[in-house]
Amino acid sequence: MRSANLIAQPAEGLSRESIGQLVRTFYGKARLDPHIGPVFEAAVDDWEHHLEHLTDFWSMVVLRDGRFRGSPMAAHARQPIRPEMFDTWLGLWRQSAREVFAPAVADEFIRRAERIAESFKLGLFFRPEDEAPQP
Repeated sequence: MRSANLIAQPAEGLSRESIGQLVRTFYGKARLDPHIGPVFEAAVDDWEHHLEHLTDFWSMVVLRDGRFRGSPMAAHARQPIRPEMFDTWLGLWRQSAREVFAPAVADEFIRRAERIAESFKLGLFFRPEDEAPQP
């Protein structure tokens, strides 16, 4: 499986530093986006700390380096996020990943981001009681 191989033997050029470049490229775009930028700007006081923290997160996701500490779901639950914002987030993430990495590595970051976005949408917005049939 490609995911396991990417972790077991990181692709050339894949490092915490290159992941940091991806994070900075993405947030450079996200902060300017009219839909999601205001949410980020309102939530983040110290951008340098936030970028390092998110670099730790993505390094953990891809390199399994164990640097990240935190609860992403809890942090996002406090924000005024709407489900459709994930489409914007993913679009900017895809674009950024393709700018920073070769196609195979970019595709791996995109796959993982898609899974994370789906997990966040379910965790933040899915309510089984809303899906129950009405009597």
